[in-house]
Order: sequence, then C-alpha cells, then structure tokens
Amino acid sequence: MAEPFDLESFLPYRLNRVTEAVSQSFAREYRQRFQMTRPEWRALAALGSVGCMAATEIGAHSSMHKTKVSRAVRALEVRRWLKRRPNEADRRVEHLELTPQGYKAYREVADLARAYQANLDRLLGAGAIERIEAGLSEVERALVNRQQA
Repeated sequence: MAEPFDLESFLPYRLNRVTEAVSQSFAREYRQRFQMTRPEWRALAALGSVGCMAATEIGAHSSMHKTKVSRAVRALEVRRWLKRRPNEADRRVEHLELTPQGYKAYREVADLARAYQANLDRLLGAGAIERIEAGLSEVERALVNRQQA
C-alpha cells in the first residue's frame, strides 16, 4: 500500500495557504480604506512601482489573468487613477500610466503596505521576515536555475 501523502507538509500547498492568509489580511486594510479589490491593488502597485506598462506586463508582473487585469484597469480608469495612451507602433497595445491622483493613491496604499509589513514584523518577532525572505530567495534561485539548465 502507498504511503499516505502529507499535504500539510507539502511546500506548494503551505506557501499557497500562507500567501492567501497574508493577502486576505492585507486586503481587509486597503478594501476598508480605499474600497479596492485585490486585482485593483495589484495593478495600482505594479504601475506605481514600475511606471508605464501594458496590460500584459501588469498581468505578468502581478501573476494575474488578463480578464482580471482588464477589469482592474477599467476600475482604476473610472476612478481617474489611470490613463491610457495608444502605442503608435502597435495599435493593439496601450500604454497604461497612473495619473497624478493615481500616484497619490499609490503613495497612500504604499504607506499602508509599509505599516502592514511593520506590524507583521512585530507580530512575527525579530528577524522572522528576513529569514522568510532568505528562504524564499533560495527557492526562487533553485527553481530559476533548474528552469535555465
């Protein structure tokens, strides 16, 4: 008989559960303050940190499906936080940028994110986030090196 599979110690499963818990916890903060969805937050954060991007780049940067990106972009545009500019070389692509109001919202959300991270750091204790980041970096390096080999 096959040995039972211990799902609770399977790294992809645990990472997904922790990611979802942290994401939901932070989502409560920005949803309450900005009435923003997770895809809207991700699109705003991508544009605020990277600058001008196409929708496909936002999707790749934030690991979102194109329909979620499209809805998030439209919602940010309705709020007047985002503007579209056609790509002269390829009319199928639009350049997306934050407006001055969008950058203001981004800075406020970034401040909220920094406060959330500081609170999480206090909750976890000294050095915990650094250890987690080091472990995640090792996993990323190993997987990227394996994919490139």
